[in-house]
Order: sequence, then C-alpha cells, then structure tokens
Amino acid sequence: MPAERERLAQIKKNLERRAEVYGVVREFFRKQGFLEIETPLRVLSIAPERYISPIKSEGWYLITSPELHMKRLLAAGYKQIFQISRCFRGGERGRLHNPEFSLLEWYRAGADYQDSISDAEQLVVAVIQKLHRSKILHYQGQNIDMQLPWPRLSVKDAFLQSAGWDPVAAYDAERFDYDMAALVLPALDPAHPTVLTDYPAAAASLARLKTDNPLVAERAEIFIGGIELANAYSELTDAAEQRRRFEKEAAQIEREYGTGMQISEPFLEAVGYLPECSGIALGMDRLVMLLCDAVDINEICAFTENNI
Repeated sequence: MPAERERLAQIKKNLERRAEVYGVVREFFRKQGFLEIETPLRVLSIAPERYISPIKSEGWYLITSPELHMKRLLAAGYKQIFQISRCFRGGERGRLHNPEFSLLEWYRAGADYQDSISDAEQLVVAVIQKLHRSKILHYQGQNIDMQLPWPRLSVKDAFLQSAGWDPVAAYDAERFDYDMAALVLPALDPAHPTVLTDYPAAAASLARLKTDNPLVAERAEIFIGGIELANAYSELTDAAEQRRRFEKEAAQIEREYGTGMQISEPFLEAVGYLPECSGIALGMDRLVMLLCDAVDINEICAFTENNI
C-alpha cells in the first residue's frame, strides 16, 4: 500500500490535467453543436477485425469501439454526435496500450474523412492552446509545431519513400503492418504532426472507397510525436458491400483462430439508411500523454492492468 500511495501521489498532477483535457474536449464539441451520447459497453456482436481481440462477457462482448451503435444513431437522423467511451481489447498491453482504455469518437452527417481530420486538428490545437497557451507542443524533448493545417502524406507516397514499395498496388497485410511500424512511422517529421491519407482498400473495412480509384479507401490517421492519435473514415453507406466485407473478415477470423463471429444485423440494416457521413476515433489516453509529456500510459491513468 505505501508504494501505491506514492505512485498515485506522483501522478496526481497528470490526473488533474486529464480532467482538464476532458473538460476542454466536451466544451469544444458543445460549441460546435454536437450532442454527447452514450451507447452500450456490453454487446452481442462487434465489427469483425482480424487484428483486434475482443473480450467476452458471459457470451457477449465488451465493446472494442462504440462505432456500430453510433452509426445506428446517424441512420436514425442524428446529425452530429460524440462520446468518450471506455473500450476493451484483449492482449493489448504496452507503453501506449491497456486492455481497457478511453476512446473519443464523433460522427457528422454530410461530411467526409477530410472534414473529420479538420475537426481533429482544431480540437487538438484548442486543447493545447487552452492548457499551454501556445501552438507549440513540447513532448519528450521535441518541440512540435501544431500550426494548421498539418502536413498530409498519402500512404502510397509514405511507403514508396520509406519502405520502397506501394501497398496500394500490391497489398500485403503482414508486410504493411511491419513496414509501417519499422520504416514509415520513424521517418515522419518529428517537428510536425503528420496526417497519413488514402489507405489501401483492404486496410479499411468500414470506409468508403474513392470513386476514382477503388484500390484506395477514404481513411486517414493522425500521428504526433511518434504516437498514432486518431483514425478517420468517410463511412461506407452500402449495406450489401458492408455485409460482404464483414462476412469475408469473419471467415478469415474463423480460419485463422477458429473463432466464429456473429455479425450485427441491426447495424447492417442501419447502414442502408446512413447519410453521407464521416467518423473519427481519437485515443484520449494518448492525447493526455501528449499534454502531460508522458512516455507511458501508466503515468496518466490511476489504474491499469498492472495495478488493478
């Protein structure tokens, strides 16, 4: 107990900063006319994704993301919604990962992935200016210039420059993930955020494809200080195509892991009523880490898997 008391005392300032960040985030969305909502944490089915391990709860699942239920609200006519949700993913533990974590997601009707990235830029800068009164973020000895707009770089160009191949023309999932971590991300400019855009279609199962190039999905990710912060999509609104993608992914999961996945029929029904829309997920723990100059998620969470 003395060791725990000391640890919790040491991170008190970071927990106070965390509360401030949450307050600024909520204020930002309320001023933009977004409705804060809540969706279930325990569900019958989730989106099948090979590289995400769900955690079971009495035959149900703890959510890996609130995405499916939030899109059902969009399909019912909601225009701008956001929430900060607790999410759960098995086997994820490291300096940036904990099996239970906080995810900020927001969705807008009549928008695309570029709009969501613009929202994220404005949100992050608003938080930094409110708490640091500057557009320069100091993180792990690096001064990061947060002036807008942030540099954009297509995934194709990033891989050609740093890994020597084009994942859009010839996608290889394992090679893509390895080279992204080992070659592409370390080569990004540390003095600025970077937005990687236009991912290979096979790497975006819930995103709309580009009309002029179906090999590319309208997906983008934000990286700051070597940390993947947010992931944005122009949302797929074709229910038949969404079913095909889910069934393909579920079959792959069953072949590789022997695990059957139930596909959410209420979600697939809702997809057919979705307007043109965009959504984005932003890691709140990681945003707080950046604002606290923290290198490990244990520094900004009162309790993680290590000390529950």
